[in-house]
Amino acid sequence: MAKKKKPLDILRNDPWLEPYAEAINGRHADALRKLDELTAGGGTLADFANAYNYFGLHREADGSWVFREMAPNATDIWLIGTFSDWKNSDSYRLQPIGDGVWEVRLKPDQIAPGDLFKLLVRWPGGEGERIPAYARRVVQDPQTYIFSAEVWAPEHPYEFKIKDFTPDVSPLLIYECHIGMAQPTEGVGTYEEFRTSVLPRIAADGYNAIQIMAIQEHPYYGSFGYHVSSFYAASSRFGTPDDLKRLIDDAHSRGLAVIMDIVHSHAVKNEVEGLGRFDGSADLYFHSGDRREHPAWDSLCFDYGKNRTLHFLLSNCKFWLDEYHFDGFRFDGVTSMLYYDHGLGKAFGSYADYYDGGQDTDAITYLTLANMLIHQVNPRAITIAEEMSGMPGLALPFSKGGIGFDYRMAMGIPDYWIKTIKEKKDEDWHPTSIFWELTNRRSDEKTISYCESHDQALVGDKTIIFRLIDKEMYWHMMDGDHDSTVERGMALHKMIRLVTLATINGGYLNFMGNEFGHPEWIDFPREGNGWSYKYARRQWELLDREDLKYKYLNRFDNRMVELVSACYNFQALPVEKLWEKDDDQVLAFGRGDLIFVFNWNPVKSFSDYGFLAPAGEYEVVLDSDATDLGGYGNVDTTVHHFTIPDPLYDATGKGWLKLYLPARTAQVLRRVKAHRISTKKPKVTRKKKA
Repeated sequence: MAKKKKPLDILRNDPWLEPYAEAINGRHADALRKLDELTAGGGTLADFANAYNYFGLHREADGSWVFREMAPNATDIWLIGTFSDWKNSDSYRLQPIGDGVWEVRLKPDQIAPGDLFKLLVRWPGGEGERIPAYARRVVQDPQTYIFSAEVWAPEHPYEFKIKDFTPDVSPLLIYECHIGMAQPTEGVGTYEEFRTSVLPRIAADGYNAIQIMAIQEHPYYGSFGYHVSSFYAASSRFGTPDDLKRLIDDAHSRGLAVIMDIVHSHAVKNEVEGLGRFDGSADLYFHSGDRREHPAWDSLCFDYGKNRTLHFLLSNCKFWLDEYHFDGFRFDGVTSMLYYDHGLGKAFGSYADYYDGGQDTDAITYLTLANMLIHQVNPRAITIAEEMSGMPGLALPFSKGGIGFDYRMAMGIPDYWIKTIKEKKDEDWHPTSIFWELTNRRSDEKTISYCESHDQALVGDKTIIFRLIDKEMYWHMMDGDHDSTVERGMALHKMIRLVTLATINGGYLNFMGNEFGHPEWIDFPREGNGWSYKYARRQWELLDREDLKYKYLNRFDNRMVELVSACYNFQALPVEKLWEKDDDQVLAFGRGDLIFVFNWNPVKSFSDYGFLAPAGEYEVVLDSDATDLGGYGNVDTTVHHFTIPDPLYDATGKGWLKLYLPARTAQVLRRVKAHRISTKKPKVTRKKKA
């Protein structure tokens, strides 16, 4: 008799998913079937994902060149470029070699490093110039603004000094950044400027990972890197491929993991620069018909049901790991991939919304295979899903019935903070609501918590600090200026960041500059602002000036990051709620030997405020009200606090911890010595009868 197959862990651990077992088992089986199909000829998924070593331009051992391209709808293809005066020549004509693949072999002197080139593709009824799909370097002419591929074959290519980097990301503390706008001057920053000027700041701030946006080449700078045209080319706006490699190598030498913001959810519609109608057909890598264009993003949607699309995208994942030594990826727009309707206008109020037949099973299979591949190539790699619907199992290993991401973005948290700041009076900030929002997650999936996203820094929205202080930042950020709006904003900025970090179950993310309350917004050059770079930069000088208050916010950020970093496996420690009282607006919870206490009350300070805590002696290790953090110094942090025993709670191992809680402040205490409380019943001695 056949042994009954054990149910997947995701179903065993969450009985509410049982009605949807068929769908969950089905997606698991789909991935296994596709894996078997792609590796049917032998080898592994990593062997399959080698398209970049076959397609594109490659130099042979004898100095000759070979170029290949996938273009099944083409009738003729030529390489054109500076070497042919941009004309189609028979000596640069590609030949079909089967299965839609075209190839040309060139002598060593027919093409040279630095040459610019494109493809001239002819198809039934038309022709057009195209940038090769696997181009590894694409540059823009500064006069004509035309993009072309460039032959990138340096005589002495960059060699990584650190060959095998092992990130220490427990917990994972991410500094999200954009190379082009990281510089203080008005213009586009470079990989080299970032390496020498910004990396040291990030390392000093205590973060252990950087997440870099806008790496894949994109025609429009203002797209923030999300309308990708050349998936295998590192954006040349910021420098050369070797410059990027040097940056990553330097980051590794500083102990920083480097995560790439990868865009596989859609592609730019451009045909001359991108993959749109690459060979004259609409559906080479994309859907045809109604599903081809994204209804909200003005972009093209990949068809993940095509093996050639899987070959292109899976190889792309491996390429960035292999060629550039990235330590993982944050996958953008995962919600859009998971659902036929891209999750637009859907509430996702119950489990039924995840399994109503509207799921793109091909996309789910692709994401599952991508995670398999990435962790096969580098078992230490980090994968993060930017996903807002909350689909169960997204950040669960495939072996347990999941899709395989290591983390998912906790996208509800920044929405919660902005909504709270915009819509609620200070006296209506309830600890019960705050704690629930920050800890409401699946226990078996790790999340990345964050206070605000990069989108909130863009024109049309506001960062937390700008919503709290707004125009007063321009006039009252001088040290010694006691403006009430600024002081309220700084106090809440610190408390929001601390409570968000303190409740993580996986990692924490901060966008570049937000740690010190960078003022103003991000506005990339566009027609509407006269193509100005005024707001497409970071004003580090504000942080460096001793006469301004930004240094206090940065110093507080440093202290809280240092605190959790020093606590082994902080993110895995249970979060124990000790106290929450909406009337007082006080919240307290413990993790390991640390206790986090927040008084959100805007006007009331409390003396000898008591709550039950693990019995022992405590010291204050962080105080948001400290004078060197921009506060008033109302708490004497040299005083040690001792719990007061209570016979009613002796059996719990807890006693009353009584503290002074100034209004709108937070404190972190560490237990330095535990007090043992006997749980035995006291012996009763009775008097003998006379």
